[in-house]
Amino acid sequence: MVVGAVTDTTGEETGTGTDHAHRLRRKLGRADLRAVPEARRELRELLRHWGKPGRSEIAELLTSELVTNALVHTDDDAVLTAVVEPGGLRVEVRDFVTRRPELRAPDTDDDTHGRGLVLVQSLADAWGVRPHGVGKSVWFELGAEAA
Repeated sequence: MVVGAVTDTTGEETGTGTDHAHRLRRKLGRADLRAVPEARRELRELLRHWGKPGRSEIAELLTSELVTNALVHTDDDAVLTAVVEPGGLRVEVRDFVTRRPELRAPDTDDDTHGRGLVLVQSLADAWGVRPHGVGKSVWFELGAEAA
């Protein structure tokens, strides 16, 4: 991975970042759940270069949730973007399905589904859904202290 540059899934540089921001950009293949731990590892590496290696657990957890949701609940590829700036971290997962995710209380009988967005809402400093012409982006932000 090239820190300070936008990278794709092969680690190839696809554009440069600024001196003040480090970026990660990764295409997520349709239904490829192997991308979840890979995205966590790449985010951890990005945060290590930022100088916040011990604070990446929340960022990794929330990134896992957004990536998993995009891969499980859509039938197309998605794109993960993470940007680290002096004020904090912004992670965004864009998919190509217009259906908005639902924030719902998890079913007590089902311990593996329904908690993703509740975790994002609870742990992120800010989060939301932004529509695109085709699809949407689900994003969260963590301030420098939280990230």
